[in-house]
Amino acid sequence: MTSPDMDLQRLDYAGVQVPAAIRPAADTADLRHRELRDGEWWREIPAWSDVDAATFVDHRWQAKHSVTSLKRLLRTIEGVVSDEFFADVERGFRLAPMSVRVSPYVLSLIDWSSPWDDPLRRQFIPVASKLLPDHPKLDFDSLHEQADAPTPGLTHRYADKALFLPLDTCPVYCRFCTRSYAIGLDTEGVEKVALRPNKDRWRAAFAYVASRPELEDIVISGGDAYNLRPDWIREIGHTLLDMANIRRLRYATKGIAIMPQKVITDDDWLDAITEVTERGRRIGKEVVIHTHFNTAREITEHSRLAADRLMERGITVRNQSVLIKGVNDTVDEMTLLVKRLSYINVHPYYVYMHDMVKGVEDLRTTLATGIHLEKTVRGTTAGFNTPTFVCDAPGGGGKRAIHSFEHYERETGVSVFSAPSVKPGWFLYFDPLHTLPASGRERWADSTQHEVIVSEAIEAAESRSEYLHP
Repeated sequence: MTSPDMDLQRLDYAGVQVPAAIRPAADTADLRHRELRDGEWWREIPAWSDVDAATFVDHRWQAKHSVTSLKRLLRTIEGVVSDEFFADVERGFRLAPMSVRVSPYVLSLIDWSSPWDDPLRRQFIPVASKLLPDHPKLDFDSLHEQADAPTPGLTHRYADKALFLPLDTCPVYCRFCTRSYAIGLDTEGVEKVALRPNKDRWRAAFAYVASRPELEDIVISGGDAYNLRPDWIREIGHTLLDMANIRRLRYATKGIAIMPQKVITDDDWLDAITEVTERGRRIGKEVVIHTHFNTAREITEHSRLAADRLMERGITVRNQSVLIKGVNDTVDEMTLLVKRLSYINVHPYYVYMHDMVKGVEDLRTTLATGIHLEKTVRGTTAGFNTPTFVCDAPGGGGKRAIHSFEHYERETGVSVFSAPSVKPGWFLYFDPLHTLPASGRERWADSTQHEVIVSEAIEAAESRSEYLHP
């Protein structure tokens, strides 16, 4: 017996008069999100001109040929960029707070004919000529994750959620990393806090989680869950699922965005994630993956293949982007990113204001930019595929919707948030100095004005809060 819906699907539409449209027909440009890069584009780089598709899609080849030093980068892109650009990169390495690791996949997607302005280069390879002076309020641990850690590698900020950091390595290192205080190798400017895989450290974290009945949601991050061995994925996942209080697990990995080949070809890793996910489903607990695409340029046919494998396994994938200048800070770029993510069944979840970490001021933009983008993106696609734009409030206030500020002073670039369910007090975000009017820059140039600026902003927030919340 067939249903009416099935009969409708079999209708022949030949000769059927199409109802008159209310909306104008979509422009071809509106469908750009369906155009995923395919083919063997990496062969354009001389070092990989002989690499066939089967080799390039092998996650082991991707890991083995990842760039981890200036010397290796030079060997890879020799003859592709100018000496001037490479000298700029060399100076950038010396000033960067993050050590460098970039996958061949990412390097192959960079437009090497215009590397200074390329959005992927901006995220992973520093150039000294683009760097800007740090805002005086920047920090290496701007979210105060260590201050909210009852034991190393476990941050308990929200009442029912904790962040577990089982390791301190990633398949690539992002210049803008919020954990530049710990992730990757030491640099000339930063001696890292060690969070290496350690079973005693893990057991202490597990003991704490089990002792707190209010904890229901654990984010497993790092570092990056991509770098967890399959047996570690199982150990961590099953240990947490065994706890009666835990209802939700999230494995956080940028890997799907920057090395989708692992999902495509590393069956052991994918089987481990699948095992934990399926067990969670059987016992009524949610296990998902959170990933991190920042630009539509990162989403290729390889990304779709990886997303399809995860979907076939019944694994939900959500995306968290960072708002980055020159990467996704225009309406066109952000809309294309959101729609392309939706097209490959990765749900846009959050867009973060760039955290206030040192050494990457050239990548930050203003709260006003985020507000404008949120207003414009909302309505371009379904609500469940529309990200929430948030400011992860410096000082540990947690994620606040960017529209929810108590006060925002554009001249000095200070926005003030409250987080009554997280912590008492006020949490301040600061727009980059180079985005301020001359009068604002002059005030920040005078160190005696710094606390005055902060006090003025808090007083304005208190006044507005009393008016709005009597």
